[in-house]
Amino acid sequence: MSAFRASRDVIIRTEGFDEAARFYETVLGLKRFLDGESMAGFETGAFRLFVERGPKHGPVFDFLVPDLQAAKSALLAAGCAVIEEDPAVPRCYIRDPHGLTFNIEQSVSASPAARSAAP
Repeated sequence: MSAFRASRDVIIRTEGFDEAARFYETVLGLKRFLDGESMAGFETGAFRLFVERGPKHGPVFDFLVPDLQAAKSALLAAGCAVIEEDPAVPRCYIRDPHGLTFNIEQSVSASPAARSAAP
């Protein structure tokens, strides 16, 4: 099975996007580094918090894998379920059999484009 490596990204989604972004910026004092129409990113020090507009799904941790399809296949075979997928983002939200939701994405260094660009 592919090696999973945690990124520094944690994603939450909320229908109260503006209120949540304001909370993290003003109450917690987090520095905003991404200010989009439907996503805001905050630097916390240990991790980066992304707040996304939309229906809640709980916190989502992000894992980088060398081979996205192999990792996805192994997770599905182990009883996980894909709960949302959008290659354009890239997003592949997986819920494990124990209730944790996480995103898997191909690490840049392992992507075919990165390998072909390497000297």
